[in-house]
Amino acid sequence: MQSQWNDDTAKETVKAYGAEGVNEDIALRVYTTRLIGRDPLLVLHGGGNTSVKTSATDDLGQAHEVIAVKGSGADMADMEPWGLPEVKLGPLRETRSLDALSDEAMVNVQRLNLLNASAPNPSVETLLHAFLPHKFVDHTHAAAVLSLVDQPDGEALAREVYDGRMGIVPYIAPGFALAKAAADVFDEKPDVEGLILHKHGIFTFGETAREAYERMIEMVSLAESRLRQGRPVVFQKAKTPAKLEAAAEIAPILRGACAVRKDGAEPVRFIAELRNSPEILDYVNGAELGSYSQRGVVTPDHIIRTKNTPLFVPAPEAGKLEAFARDVKAAVENFAADYDAYFARENAAVGGIKTKLDPMPRVILVPGVGLFGLGRNAKAAGIAGDLAENTIKVVTDAEAIGRYDPLPERDLFALEYWSLEQAKLKAQVEKPLTGQVAVVTGAGAIGAATAKAFAGDGAAVAVLDIDGEAAKSAAAQVKGLGLACDVTKPDQVTRAFAEICERYGGVDILVSNAGAAWQGRIGEVADETLRQSFELNFFAHQTVAKAAVQVMLKQGTGGALLFNISKQAVNPGQNFGPYGLPKAATMLLMRQYALDYGADGIRSNGVNADRIRSGLLTAEMIAARSKARGLSEADYMSGNLLHAEVLADDVAQAFLSLAKARKTTGHVETVDGGNIAAALR
Repeated sequence: MQSQWNDDTAKETVKAYGAEGVNEDIALRVYTTRLIGRDPLLVLHGGGNTSVKTSATDDLGQAHEVIAVKGSGADMADMEPWGLPEVKLGPLRETRSLDALSDEAMVNVQRLNLLNASAPNPSVETLLHAFLPHKFVDHTHAAAVLSLVDQPDGEALAREVYDGRMGIVPYIAPGFALAKAAADVFDEKPDVEGLILHKHGIFTFGETAREAYERMIEMVSLAESRLRQGRPVVFQKAKTPAKLEAAAEIAPILRGACAVRKDGAEPVRFIAELRNSPEILDYVNGAELGSYSQRGVVTPDHIIRTKNTPLFVPAPEAGKLEAFARDVKAAVENFAADYDAYFARENAAVGGIKTKLDPMPRVILVPGVGLFGLGRNAKAAGIAGDLAENTIKVVTDAEAIGRYDPLPERDLFALEYWSLEQAKLKAQVEKPLTGQVAVVTGAGAIGAATAKAFAGDGAAVAVLDIDGEAAKSAAAQVKGLGLACDVTKPDQVTRAFAEICERYGGVDILVSNAGAAWQGRIGEVADETLRQSFELNFFAHQTVAKAAVQVMLKQGTGGALLFNISKQAVNPGQNFGPYGLPKAATMLLMRQYALDYGADGIRSNGVNADRIRSGLLTAEMIAARSKARGLSEADYMSGNLLHAEVLADDVAQAFLSLAKARKTTGHVETVDGGNIAAALR
């Protein structure tokens, strides 16, 4: 591992923040925190913290010795001064004289001594930082260090590698007791350069930001050097079928099996993201996967994101999806039963005071395919995937030098059901579409507005458009997936849905919106024009709906098909036959899907909109039509019963409402400001 310290960048950081009134200590703390946070072999998703002891002045002008320490919600990779809340150091150090301090009381003491009452909560390891005398303190969950200490003889290995340069702290859960124990270890040998926390991580410290950071790099490098002495081939490969099903074919099966079904309510779904690097495949293809993968997390805080163990399922043999689905269903049921038993066992030991989390896995290992990270949203699924990849590296390196041996169940339950995390859980309010995947075709005004509306209600969104850049731009606005796809080409649709299944695990909502308006007198229009319009305005709807239904049936959790039809389907306009005819057919297509798939919980509805500024109704068309009618453009666009222009967002909100209407199917929602001639009833 190489130091990334750069004198020029450090000076530039100090200068830039100095102009904002930030002192040099904080600026340098920000700089090295970013260096640490941007290395995934040191820190992943909150697994570490940093601090600096400095001076600060409160609003009364009084100076205080403070510790600025990473706060809750701050990302080390993109650290800013606000993410280092300043806490009065004296009162924190006074707590060391106490015999005990609950987690809740510890948080209260820290918040009572903040200089800024609106600052984020200081790290749970703030007291450990405070009890050490050094100016700069760094803490990480470095992968190499975890491979070293997650061994039956991890403490002895650490002593061998560091030869007295690091203090060794036995495992204690994060909080007051760990802070006191770590300080005691340091006091016994105050010349150490850092601390190894058994089965947890590493601390280094120094009088300058550079010294603390480069000690971290050096100590982790020593661990890496020891790991390179391990055997080169770690996992003997298991026998797998000669031909396997594709990841996109099995992802909806896995995702559907993990959905939590509740009578009369929308299933609780998860996003599932595929990872399949060569290192992952070596791991999941190992003959002893059922042993080394089931021993537990590599460091305690991972359990909050991944649960203690992953689910592993059989390799999916090609042509035998039904058998694979049965095996997955049984495996998930067994996993959930084991989790329920674990919770009952450990909860009883603490007096039955905990609230059980859902029993579903957050990581699934599939021989021959890879792993899936699961989460209630795309971010959480990505985090689970990242931590699973980190786990694979740690376990692989640990097995290469010995035997991977993490913490026992009881210690991990204490972290998974930590009172502070339970409080956060009870405070969470999820959005209506959390866990669902929505696919929107067409990235124009209506498509972009629809993607935004669905993402705003919690869905993971994929946008498809023949213009790949337009799709990516619309998706980027909602942190979704944008794909180039000509929806009139079935092979492109198949590829797009496969990519969506690999990224998100499946599909729950389809908004079939892509279209274009061909015109002409129906008795004179060229057959080719009419066929082109039918390809996009009818057959493409069938193609994407068919692809979505195939995924939904594998998931077994229902779904919603939503079609952008048009008022032309029921109130045709002169010379608009080439557009209106396929739209009328699409309205019947929508109802056919409602008839054929209602028993599978798949709802099918449509929206009839009129006069929406978009790629279909361009500024030029609006100008021409309003002029032909002798109207201003404003009067033309608001030519409805409400005398109000209908916007793309109004159509998006109609789609969103229908996606959440669990007891509605075969329905057409009119969004036109009021047009009796276009009314269905």
